[in-house]
Amino acid sequence: MSPGDDGYSGHGSGGYEADDRHMTRTRLPEGEVDPYAPPRRGGVRPSRNLITVVAVVVLLIAAIAFANRGGGGGSSGDGAEETAQGAGGATAPSGVKPVEGKAGGIPGGFARTEQGAQSAAANFATILVSSDILKPNRRHEIVPRVFTAEKAPEFQSQLDAAYSKDFLSKLGLNENGEAAKGKTYVSRTVPVGTKTTEYSDSSASVDVWCTGVFGTAGVGSTSPVANDWFTMTIKLRWTGGDWKVEGFSQKNGPAPVNSDRAASSADDISKAVEQYGGFTYAR
Repeated sequence: MSPGDDGYSGHGSGGYEADDRHMTRTRLPEGEVDPYAPPRRGGVRPSRNLITVVAVVVLLIAAIAFANRGGGGGSSGDGAEETAQGAGGATAPSGVKPVEGKAGGIPGGFARTEQGAQSAAANFATILVSSDILKPNRRHEIVPRVFTAEKAPEFQSQLDAAYSKDFLSKLGLNENGEAAKGKTYVSRTVPVGTKTTEYSDSSASVDVWCTGVFGTAGVGSTSPVANDWFTMTIKLRWTGGDWKVEGFSQKNGPAPVNSDRAASSADDISKAVEQYGGFTYAR
């Protein structure tokens, strides 16, 4: 049967099929292509862009899997110290849980490690320079929880004297540390980094570099909210199964160049303080 006969159609590389009554099959030599067979459609090759996308996805999955290998144990101790002091840099976060819990809104249960001391100092800095410390009733709750039992009475007297009625009035606050109706007093500290200057398993001295916002927001305020940069040096002692403050001091800076961003309104600042909560800080 010739290629010109009725009923011909091509199949594959080397076959002719007629109708049900006649059929002739021809085998060609290995590797030879039938010149009369209809051309085959080439396989669809994936575009270069598709290959690139798939490669990137595979790499991301591999990176995530590798990263998760170290995140499951919640381990502490020597491994945590090595992470905190490793090649990531002096201020690289470790990911180790900073505290076991809170009492009266004050973090506690810090690890008896250098990293634990730094976490304690960062959290105590936010408490010691806060709006709560200006309120006598709240201050009398904070001091015994933050300071050592030996130092708490001394610092209680010093803070009570420092935050006198006259001092509070200059900030636009009453004797209870509260702003006038329609105004909001702001004092929020944000640790930027910590540095241990002395450490043993029973005592430590930690510098906490901080920024923050301070002042009274509201129409007619004589002490508008401004930002500040300062460093607190906090001396700690391990007592009663936790780090407590033995003493602290504060100095200005280091301060970056101020940006030219326009200041927000007093109303925006007041809303931000009410709507945005603070954090428990970790080394």
